[in-house]
Amino acid sequence: MRTWNIAGSLRVVPATENLALLADPVGKALADLATAGEVGVAEIDPELADTAEFCAAYSSPLTASANCVVVAGKRGGELRYAACLVLATTRADVNGVVRKRLDVRKASFAPMDTAVELTGMAYGGITPIGLPDGWPILLDSAVAEAPELVIGSGIRGSKLLVTGAQLAELPGAEVLDGLAIPIPE
Repeated sequence: MRTWNIAGSLRVVPATENLALLADPVGKALADLATAGEVGVAEIDPELADTAEFCAAYSSPLTASANCVVVAGKRGGELRYAACLVLATTRADVNGVVRKRLDVRKASFAPMDTAVELTGMAYGGITPIGLPDGWPILLDSAVAEAPELVIGSGIRGSKLLVTGAQLAELPGAEVLDGLAIPIPE
């Protein structure tokens, strides 16, 4: 198992050997990932799963955390979904880049209950690994280029440690420049 510089006080173990720390769809998808043995997982307090609280509690840098959001849009009566992954210091350009990529008139965050039902993952733990077949996984270029990232594991009780390159190789992954925009201060 590699050493993760961003781990802070986390105890990182191989994800493939600790499937109980992953949502079922994440564990199943991990088996198909060529570099699955290099993915780390760390158990955390589920009450500290939200990014800012997690980073503060476990001394993991906010700049190395990425958030995954499920976005929906409608075109001709057809609902189209995508997952967007951006660094935690930014937000996804939902009504610009994402709307255009989905080819819909308006895009918005999917309702929490819909996102949970469709992904089989817990809200606040949704991750790009294990999403439904056919969903585009839109990665900001800064995410794809990151040497180390902390992302959700599908549950609120753990986090995955991955590289941007691993995420860029997921089925359906697309790297988009300008997907992330700064969070207004």
